[in-house]
Amino acid sequence: MSFKIPYGRQHITEDDVQAVVAALKSDFLTQGPRILAFEQAFAQYVGAKYAVAVANGTAALHLCALAVGVEAGSKVITTPITFSASANCVGYCGGEVVFADVDPKTALLDIEKVKVLLEKSPKGTYQGIIPVDFAGYPINLEKFRQLADEYELWIIEDACHAPGGYFVDSKEQQQYCGNGLYADLAIFSFHPVKHIACGEGGMITTNDKVLYDQLVQLRSHGITKSPGLLRENHGGWYYEMHNLGYNYRLTDLQAALGVSQLQRADERIARRREIAEKYDKAFANTSVGVMPMPAQQGVHAYHLYVIQVNDRKGLYDDLRQHQIFAQVHYIPVHLQPYYTQFGWKAGDFPQAEQYYSRCLSLPMFPTLSNEEQDFVIEKVLKFCQ
Repeated sequence: MSFKIPYGRQHITEDDVQAVVAALKSDFLTQGPRILAFEQAFAQYVGAKYAVAVANGTAALHLCALAVGVEAGSKVITTPITFSASANCVGYCGGEVVFADVDPKTALLDIEKVKVLLEKSPKGTYQGIIPVDFAGYPINLEKFRQLADEYELWIIEDACHAPGGYFVDSKEQQQYCGNGLYADLAIFSFHPVKHIACGEGGMITTNDKVLYDQLVQLRSHGITKSPGLLRENHGGWYYEMHNLGYNYRLTDLQAALGVSQLQRADERIARRREIAEKYDKAFANTSVGVMPMPAQQGVHAYHLYVIQVNDRKGLYDDLRQHQIFAQVHYIPVHLQPYYTQFGWKAGDFPQAEQYYSRCLSLPMFPTLSNEEQDFVIEKVLKFCQ
């Protein structure tokens, strides 16, 4: 039996297809009722008060940065182990990105390293923090909130990998990624390999009504038709542009797909955890390391299943020879040529760089069959023995 196994894959059902067909036959292809339906369903899913659907996860980050006031002179802390958009959103607004190293056990932003940055600078030097729930593993935002409050910082949670993930707070309460209890804003992505696939698309969640209203305007050119916000009103056609916004809207076609996909989100995350458990058992007591290390206080959403091996390039190439298309997540952002021009260099963040040198993301998606996973495990262990 031959396989061709990617690291991630969307799963589109007949229900999904029919939901999109219904949208195509409706009166609205964009800016219609399915947008609000998706927003309300998603807010309920993560436990937030408000949700704003946008064109993609990067647009979500950009709008969040605008909403919290990132501008020239703003300094914002984030992790180097993430997709570059987590940092780029600060630059879009003219701000300065400052990286801090990661925890070697989880590859998440290390709160102790963030503390060091904050302690050695006067209060007011930094404006905010963008922690990332990398690979689907939830960062402990309760601890980050305490630190942020001490230094009067906002928090934007990049939860693109983590719908359905949660950590347990000091009161033994499950805090789901994006629920808005500890972060001012959170963002999600609906790229095809993510938990909810809309082709493209993103969502911002928050419990702050002021931020919500601002985001709704910013995603649509800064324009409002809301009677309560208008300074004048010439009639039913009348609108006002209050901010310099963007066309970051989601279509009704994508929203229809998102609502349909969301209905099976719990079932799919349960399957991701089954796959992870099987990998965990297969790699226990072998030279294959697993990220995050066991006994951390969080429940993983498993967008990615990341292993650590000594000969990462060798294993990557060997798996491709067998039509297993593992991937690397991520090249540290501070080592990208764009960011090295600002003075970042190799050696700045040893834990992030060590993680990168050994990381590999194995196939992880709900429709991965048992036979396919057995094949992946067999080839990994054979190479690493």
